[in-house]
Amino acid sequence: MVAEKTILTVSQLNEYIKAKIDSDKFLSSVWLKGEISNFVHHKTGHFYFTLKDEGSLIRSLMFHSSASKLMFRPENGMKVIVHGRVASYIRDGIYNFYADSME
Repeated sequence: MVAEKTILTVSQLNEYIKAKIDSDKFLSSVWLKGEISNFVHHKTGHFYFTLKDEGSLIRSLMFHSSASKLMFRPENGMKVIVHGRVASYIRDGIYNFYADSME
């Protein structure tokens, strides 16, 4: 007897992965340390950046509501500690780090 194939669309797979990430309590509140690169202060007030260390990187963003509370302006090369959550972006099939504080 041969098992039936489960065939998903790309959207279904990305939705499944997002649900898994969103339901993971550990990923909902994470502290990370790293170096900022590719920093962009968007006209909306959002910060887009890459957080990296010696071995890896993660695409990151901070929405205007959190960015406006910072007492400094992040810059490329700055070593920081950030708090936030990991979430998946269904359309692009990627996961990002959504920062809500930075020091």
